[in-house]
Amino acid sequence: MPPILAPLCAVFRRYLKSCSLRYTSERADVLAAVMDMDDLFDADSLLMKMRGDGKDVSKATVYRTLRLLQDAGIVTPFMLLDAKVTHYQLAYGRDPSDYMVCVQTGELVPLQCDEVVQLRERLAEQMGWTTVGHRFVIYGVSPAASNEDSRSESSQRT
Repeated sequence: MPPILAPLCAVFRRYLKSCSLRYTSERADVLAAVMDMDDLFDADSLLMKMRGDGKDVSKATVYRTLRLLQDAGIVTPFMLLDAKVTHYQLAYGRDPSDYMVCVQTGELVPLQCDEVVQLRERLAEQMGWTTVGHRFVIYGVSPAASNEDSRSESSQRT
């Protein structure tokens, strides 16, 4: 069992107990699959991964368990501009993830930027806050999308 899985199981179990719900093997499987996801994911990609790993899980169970994990503070929803589906990110035990998102293609590029963390800490200190995390997303047009637009415009002129 990965080191963080044991504490997450306990957090999830306590949350479920507080809601008078049981910690079932299906919910445990969803939690384990979420922990294996490297980055942002949506419910359907999680379902496909679980089925690919030989787990017999329903779509409804994945969606309901993701909601419970969100309510328990274990995952956070991540809505991308104009996204058709909600993406999720493991919030517990991981460093914050920052992204650049292409508004034309939906391409998602992770950012590693210490300056963002420093800015977060400086702003929080100025306001008297204690930080627990952050989310930083830059929306723009990627070079590939810009090049595609340029090619489309030039072909329309000829």
